Amino acid sequence: MKLNTLLTSAALVLGLAAGAAAQDRTKVGFVYVGPVGDGGWTYEHDKGRQAVEGAFGDAVETVFVESVPEGPDAERVMTQMALDGADLIFTTSFGYMDATNNVAAKFPDVKFEHATGYKREHPNVSTYSARFYEGRAIQGHIAGNMTESNIIGYIASFPIPEVIRGINSAYIHASKVNPDVEFKIIWVYTWFDPAKEADAATALIEQGADVILQHTDSTAPQAAAQAAGNVVTFGQASDMGEYAPFPRVSSIIDDWAPYYIARTKAVMDDTWESMDTWDGIGPGMVGIGTISDAVPADVKAEALAMKEALGSGEYHAFTGPLNKQDGSPWLAEGETADDGTLLGMNFYVEGLTGEIPQ
Repeated sequence: MKLNTLLTSAALVLGLAAGAAAQDRTKVGFVYVGPVGDGGWTYEHDKGRQAVEGAFGDAVETVFVESVPEGPDAERVMTQMALDGADLIFTTSFGYMDATNNVAAKFPDVKFEHATGYKREHPNVSTYSARFYEGRAIQGHIAGNMTESNIIGYIASFPIPEVIRGINSAYIHASKVNPDVEFKIIWVYTWFDPAKEADAATALIEQGADVILQHTDSTAPQAAAQAAGNVVTFGQASDMGEYAPFPRVSSIIDDWAPYYIARTKAVMDDTWESMDTWDGIGPGMVGIGTISDAVPADVKAEALAMKEALGSGEYHAFTGPLNKQDGSPWLAEGETADDGTLLGMNFYVEGLTGEIPQ
């Protein structure tokens, strides 16, 4: 009888200790717009989540929900995470912006971090993004040098400032080295849909594009280009190195791990504050994947020099003289774009054809 009592007491103590340990852990949630195996955007965010686990071990618990549509379902998922005890929730797509702020209003003790958005309507909301347009400048330089048809295809997701900035930056730098270059843009209205992305890549190739850029998350455009033959591509968000050295000749890599670790630590230390973060090549949030030997040596050297100049701040990707698409002046000689204009960018630069969908 005494032995049973001792065993019961020991089990109770262990149970209470385990419960206390679980309560002491910081719970971090991640809401993903695509699957963790997309090979691009969500894959890199999930690598950041795993880095948080690696940095803090048993002091944290991470949870995630993948393939959450932008809309009412996102608000439901965030609400459930908060109800389940999350201390910090990262919402990793532009279209989660309103849902993030709506849920944050209901859970003032939970910290929310929204990727690529601009609304901070509550003191428990922060925003963070990367200056992807810096990587697009490098891609544009390489693309403008490598195209033989002078037609560059661009698979665009949604007509939001982030995507428009990327198109403009890539075009500016492609046209600098090749004034005859033409951009053909297909809007697919999705972040991740391999079938649509493959169809868009194929359509662009059929229209004469021998370089394909993408602002979508799957590797389907890489596969379509590989099947077509002599078509150059670039990895998006992740290295997509399985397609190197050709057709993928370089990539933009998003490295979220340092940010996720720092913001989790801030919650653990009770030093978290609402803030906006917009980092690029210099701080390491934007990386440039290995430039393969399919790129001519002189072009590769120029691209790497641009990377260094962008990283140090010596060069800005939007430096005048630049006009808007309608020919009206935008930036004078040597003038650089301010962040406010870039964050709200809703126009094409001169030389791009077609209209931005509304």
